[in-house]
Amino acid sequence: MQAQSHPLEPFFQQVVRNSYEGKLGLHDPDVTGYVARLLCEFAEAENLYKVRDEMGRPIAELEEMLTAADPVHGSAPSFDAERALRKYIGDYALFVGGMYPEATGSNRRMRRHYPSLEELIHAGKESYFIVSQFNLFEYEKEAPLFARLADGFERCILGLTLVREELGTHRPPLASPHLN
Repeated sequence: MQAQSHPLEPFFQQVVRNSYEGKLGLHDPDVTGYVARLLCEFAEAENLYKVRDEMGRPIAELEEMLTAADPVHGSAPSFDAERALRKYIGDYALFVGGMYPEATGSNRRMRRHYPSLEELIHAGKESYFIVSQFNLFEYEKEAPLFARLADGFERCILGLTLVREELGTHRPPLASPHLN
C-alpha cells in the first residue's frame, strides 16, 4: 500500500471511490487512486497553473499549454519535458472539466478564451494518450493507467462532476478557479 502523502488523500479516496465505483460502476482502483491524488494536487491553488512561460509567468490558456508541451515546435526542451507537460495538461483538463464546468466556454467581453468542454476533453484525451505512449523504462508501469484515463476520459469527467456534487452536499460550494 502506498503511503498517504497529503492529509486530504483519505477523504478524497473515499469520495472518488463513492462516485466512480458506487455511482458510475467504474471499478478501477488505479484510476480512482490517481484521481484522488489529482484532487490533492489541485487543492493547492499554486498547482493549478504549473506551466510557465519564458518569463516565469503562469500560462493559463489551454492552447498556450499545448504549444509549450511540443518539443519540436514549442518550448519543451525534451521528450521527458513533453511527457510531464502532457500529463499536467491531462490532469488540468480533467480537473477543470469535472470540478469547474462553469469555467469553460468563451467570454467575448474577456480578453482570454476559456476552453470549451469539448476542447478540454480533446486536449485531455490526447495528452493522456501521448503520456501512455511513453511506455518504456521508468514509465512502463504507468503507461497502461494513462491509456485507460485517455480511453475513459469523458467518464472520468462525469465521475468528478459527481464528486463535486457530493462535496456540495457536505459543505458550501467550491469557489471556481480564477481563470485569467
